[in-house]
Amino acid sequence: MVNALLYGEQVRRSYDLFAFVVMPNHVQVVLMPYEKLSGIMRWIKASTAVRANQVLGRTGQGFWQREYFDHWIRSSRELSRIIEYTEANPVKAGLAGCAEAWLWSSASKNTGDKIAGVTL
Repeated sequence: MVNALLYGEQVRRSYDLFAFVVMPNHVQVVLMPYEKLSGIMRWIKASTAVRANQVLGRTGQGFWQREYFDHWIRSSRELSRIIEYTEANPVKAGLAGCAEAWLWSSASKNTGDKIAGVTL
């Protein structure tokens, strides 16, 4: 999922990625789309579902729920608050001691540029 999000920003240039966190049961993303959000979400879900099902040894099964929930951010203050909320999610869930320790987040110091050699 992290690779797909970075690929969508850096290679496809479909959006600017401000923050993200991949949790065990959901993903939160803060982005500025340059295409229709529905198309971006369709691409992200399709590419990651195929890979996830391969890893899990499953075929012909859905991976993501059909819907997604979006929210328009109306100010820089709100953007800052939502980025902080997103990156703090693993801490609030008791999965990490600090946001930077969660490897599947924009807060992680290890996220960096992970798309080298990735085919989506």
